[in-house]
Amino acid sequence: MLKNLFKKVTFLWIGMVLAPVCLLAQSPLVPSLVNESIFPLLAKHTHASSIVALPNGDLLTVWFEGSGERKSDDVLLMGSRKKQGQEKWSKPFEMADTPGIPDCNPVLFLNQKEELFLVWIAVNANEWENSILRLRRSKSFDTDGAPVWHWQDNIFLKPGDEFAQEVVRKFKDLPPSHLGWSSYAPEYGKLIIEASQDSKKTSMGWMTRIKPLVTEDRILLPLYSDGFNFSLMAISDDQGESWKPGLPLVGKGPIQPALIQKENGDIVAMLRDAGDAPTMIQQSISKDGGETWTAAKKTAFPNTASVELLKLKDGRWWMVGNDIQDGRYQLALWISSDEGNAWSAPQYLELDSTRQGKFSYPALIQDRNGLVHLTYSKHLEEGKTIQYRLLDPNQIH
Repeated sequence: MLKNLFKKVTFLWIGMVLAPVCLLAQSPLVPSLVNESIFPLLAKHTHASSIVALPNGDLLTVWFEGSGERKSDDVLLMGSRKKQGQEKWSKPFEMADTPGIPDCNPVLFLNQKEELFLVWIAVNANEWENSILRLRRSKSFDTDGAPVWHWQDNIFLKPGDEFAQEVVRKFKDLPPSHLGWSSYAPEYGKLIIEASQDSKKTSMGWMTRIKPLVTEDRILLPLYSDGFNFSLMAISDDQGESWKPGLPLVGKGPIQPALIQKENGDIVAMLRDAGDAPTMIQQSISKDGGETWTAAKKTAFPNTASVELLKLKDGRWWMVGNDIQDGRYQLALWISSDEGNAWSAPQYLELDSTRQGKFSYPALIQDRNGLVHLTYSKHLEEGKTIQYRLLDPNQIH
């Protein structure tokens, strides 16, 4: 009986897309060493967390908080710290605030020199398409409260003519689809190709969401655009001192990429689907260190919000996301032991039978001791918070 509950789901490769042969109807809830809210439920909107394990053993989280999202100018970044050896998270404190402009979608990470980075977006003119990438850096982050920031700047990207050329090439690789368009209206692809030739549009509106992939000599910061409805990587080969754009990760709605690297160097992106129904996790592959990507294709994983990936020290891959298409009331964990060729049946972190709760936007890291830390947005009718879980991979199969 228990073996059946943990039975592996076999996936077949179809091009670059995974298709399941079977799915199990139910799996047990994932065991957690710690399962707690970082702060009490708030009436304010709290969303899109990120978490980092600092070298001294502290945990640091960040999220955005305010009256809404892009239309509310009081939105700022808040954070909390759990010091090593302590059981409780600290009282929330301010991490960043651009006065009069909403700040959203923060990402925390350490570069190769263990310098702390905070990257987020300031939603200029209250429109996602005008968002500006902002950056703070710290070498002094072991004290109570917020880190001491020694540098703040914007990240400006200037894709060249090759951006538009890549959009044209990759749209030819996508299956034809005209859903949502009448015979008298311009095709979706034509509008996107026209926009890709406008330098004002290609240089603005790139947004953070998921932690970067940090290798020995490169940082790949995943970005996406609501204007283009696809993604792009900001690439740094000097430990975050400077950034350049890769070529776009093109498709019909592949946004908020989560990245993981295979042993042969290939990089896999699993992406939220903001395209045609049915919404399924999308996938793309890079074979050149994140410079170029295959056209994103739908997989057979249902999807309604961000997904997150983590490569464990034991080689297994974890993927967390909403495995439904009508809400965010389920948050699932899938496990692969063969670099994504086969995935387990979903096990559940959240499973709300009332379908009223919303659990989404996961952030996953593993610390030096091998334990996994997970944060995500927890939205209930009575309020909103950021949920934290501590997981032992040895207890989860």
